[in-house]
Amino acid sequence: MNVFYESSILLGIHIVIWFTISIYLKRNDVADLGWGLGYVLLCTYHALTKPIHPVVGICYILTMFWGLRLSFYLFKRNRNKSEDFRYLQWRKEWGNTFYLRSFLQVYVLQSFFLFMIISPVLHAASFTTSNWSTFTVIGIIIWLIGFYWQVVGDRQLASFIAQRKSREQVLDTGLWAYSRHPNYFGEVVMWWGVYMIVWPMADSWIFVIGPITITLLIRYVSGVPMLERRYTNNEVYKAYKKKVPALFPKIPFL
Repeated sequence: MNVFYESSILLGIHIVIWFTISIYLKRNDVADLGWGLGYVLLCTYHALTKPIHPVVGICYILTMFWGLRLSFYLFKRNRNKSEDFRYLQWRKEWGNTFYLRSFLQVYVLQSFFLFMIISPVLHAASFTTSNWSTFTVIGIIIWLIGFYWQVVGDRQLASFIAQRKSREQVLDTGLWAYSRHPNYFGEVVMWWGVYMIVWPMADSWIFVIGPITITLLIRYVSGVPMLERRYTNNEVYKAYKKKVPALFPKIPFL
């Protein structure tokens, strides 16, 4: 079967399982765990069922490492805590239509975006052979830069939350002095790195939709806007916003 067709079937099964888990646990934020593990699922399946040439193998490794690391991080962060505030708000707003809207607006929509974002990797998986190139090295370097921003940003945030004395305090040091969401910036950069690896393959220009999708999602939909709503009345954060860009870091000497 076609790589994309197989992947869509797997994602369908994946979201039904996670939606069932969310009903059993009575918390919809398990969707965030399913998000990272969905990428791991697709990469694992295609790695086990198809010949792996070195370039697609690198794409699998980078994608799976990102997905596992993200899921483990979210599991540790959310363990022993109540449901994430975003999902709690939807639970209140959606009322009697909560389960239907959860399935469609959280799980189905999430799988659609997942499919779009991972499409460059799936495109690479459809090739039986591919050679190393300069783009492979450039892509790996870009991915590593993004990984640094995400991991260090997450660690700085966790340390800040553990030590802050008031919820009004704002993290504005370290990487957070250059971007209000350095961890999100790192995620975007990692996906552009993966796409750069795939770029030399035939017709890969079509799958630039992958990194574009994650960039737009994080900047304008589910990332920056949703998190910053909770700081609407925080005067300290308002001042922080005037000095520091939302996603793409400012250049220190400008």
